[in-house]
Amino acid sequence: MMSFTNLLVPTYTQMLKALSAWLDKAQAQSPDREEALLSARLAPDMFPLATQIRFACVQALEGVFRLKGEAFPAAVEQLLDEGRNAGERPGSFADAKARIDQTVAMLDALAPDALDTDPDSMIAHALPMGLVFDLTAEQYARDWTLPQFYFHVMIVYAILRSNGVELGKVDYVAHMFGYLRPGTMPPQ
Repeated sequence: MMSFTNLLVPTYTQMLKALSAWLDKAQAQSPDREEALLSARLAPDMFPLATQIRFACVQALEGVFRLKGEAFPAAVEQLLDEGRNAGERPGSFADAKARIDQTVAMLDALAPDALDTDPDSMIAHALPMGLVFDLTAEQYARDWTLPQFYFHVMIVYAILRSNGVELGKVDYVAHMFGYLRPGTMPPQ
């Protein structure tokens, strides 16, 4: 069985780095639309781009601390507050990229077995509206932390695309080019 650390940390890291690259493209393609993009929503009742970016970071860190059985540090609580308030204070692409960089640095600093808890250990996952889910560590990793992380990452991608930022599948799976068999790239 693959360990939680080997599954989650590379997944979070490569997708957060991709997200950062998408913001670089957005800034390069639309330098005068930064505030509009950060305030853009996929639907009126959804959080704006600035929040989705921060919540993607929060989901990665939440997974780490829950699997380690530790309380969230102040940095995660601050990130949550920033995300909740990003509709009124979206910040800048530089702010968002700094949060991504901080999250990746925290992930990079983890020990190789930092998340490798007993898959059957129990995690009580409470949501702000009062719901509490009781899951094993394996269920939590599979059914909550990965889907929630990908949800926020994909909403960032969708908001950027729906606002004219030119992104494609290559941008989404850029990490796969590390596995490309030599000589198999089609000519451009």
